[in-house]
Amino acid sequence: MAISLPKTFLLINHHVLPSAKCRPVSFSGQKPQLGLTTSMEFATRVPRVLSSTESLSSCIDNLEKENREERRVAEVWREIHGQDDWVGMLDPMDPILRSELIRYGEMAQACYDGFDFDPFSKYCGSCRFTPRQFFDSLAMADHGYVVSRYLFATSNINLPNFFTKSRWPKVWSKTANWTGYVAISNDEISKRIGRRDIVVAWRGTVTRLEWIADLMDFLKPISSNKIPCPDSTVKVESGFVDLYTDKDENCRFCKFSAREQLLTQVKKLLEMYKDEEQSLTITGHSLGSALAILSAYDIVETGLNVLQDTRAVPVTVFSFSGPRVGNVRFKERMELLGVKVLRVVNVHDIVPKSPGLVFNENLPPLLMKLAERLPWSYSHVGVELALDHKDSPFLKETGDLSCAHNLEALLHLLDGYHAKGHRFLLASGRDPALVNKASDFLKDHYLVPPYWRQYENKGLVRDEFGRWIQPERPKLDDHPEDIHRYLKQLGLGSEHQNS
Repeated sequence: MAISLPKTFLLINHHVLPSAKCRPVSFSGQKPQLGLTTSMEFATRVPRVLSSTESLSSCIDNLEKENREERRVAEVWREIHGQDDWVGMLDPMDPILRSELIRYGEMAQACYDGFDFDPFSKYCGSCRFTPRQFFDSLAMADHGYVVSRYLFATSNINLPNFFTKSRWPKVWSKTANWTGYVAISNDEISKRIGRRDIVVAWRGTVTRLEWIADLMDFLKPISSNKIPCPDSTVKVESGFVDLYTDKDENCRFCKFSAREQLLTQVKKLLEMYKDEEQSLTITGHSLGSALAILSAYDIVETGLNVLQDTRAVPVTVFSFSGPRVGNVRFKERMELLGVKVLRVVNVHDIVPKSPGLVFNENLPPLLMKLAERLPWSYSHVGVELALDHKDSPFLKETGDLSCAHNLEALLHLLDGYHAKGHRFLLASGRDPALVNKASDFLKDHYLVPPYWRQYENKGLVRDEFGRWIQPERPKLDDHPEDIHRYLKQLGLGSEHQNS
């Protein structure tokens, strides 16, 4: 069998250099191009990185081994989703788990890549693409998922640095922000992964860390926001739960809370595929991670994941750079309900250390017991995978705290991590240039400009008269017509009788 590897790399002195027999290539594996890109192909991969001692034949053997491992995803997905709390899978790193973490991390990153951050756009705060075009527009069609609905939140709560608003008077919505999506695996990917996978991805904060200061750093009972809980001592950060449950009756996108939008859509999909094996995977970065953990708790506490035949659909959170969400009683309740959470963090990131900088799970148990009733005593949930950006030879020293919080950088660290104390070596060849998509973190000698992701002409196009204008976008759908039926089934219909 002939195998063509036209571009190989040598790892020399911790630097990636092209082989002497190879012509130079860009990080993306494509010919360098001038100007701006409109294709938004952010997930392009490069060839596998070889060490100077690794032969071509051993590389081929490893590739074939990885192919065999990929075929086994359907057999081990329950372990990947935390059935055994990831015991023995993190050090050394299980290659299938690494691949799946990157895959779900890219689905969280898609929330940033699809979001309109531009304050000079009348669509600022919305998604740039329709649900039907979402993954295709982000060059992610090969992920094999279809967006079933978008999620919106109201900006009326006190988290100004999370929400983005347009400077123009004529806008798509004065109070709503697009905050994520619900997607379902298609038939092809479902066969490969061994079940029908429902994914919820929540948007976070890509660079601005000021939202941490916006937090009231105040815990309140989760039941005070009408989320069911039999224990009033189970408490969560007030800003997170308000973002999840608040609504604006005067806004067509936010007349239903993010919680109501999510629960009704998950119920609909679970019923639609009730005869198949299913999983519910919730992911998010930064503040999106907090929403992922809250919504996972909510789904299981309400019993939404239990089907009519009493089968329980496993619920797993893959959290990236997430803050603490609740107190130790919330952590214990999550464990009792069987919600699995794997948190991937950069040890230099300040966000996972917040809130609860003083009173947290790192205190001695006796002291934590005494402090657990304080309104600012927090505890992380789940299992932590801690990575260190100083292990990567690609990244430079920087005083910019947002670099340590960057999701693309974290996915880069995941790709290069094999075990504690082992050399950093990219496993899949994920393009290091992605790190600088929205940061200045790569070493300068790799010649990747910082903040390189841009939109051609700031989104302006020429009209029929040759004038530059902001084009109209397709009208965004707000809520499916059957949402009232599912709200009623969930016992939430009485709140919207006149909607």
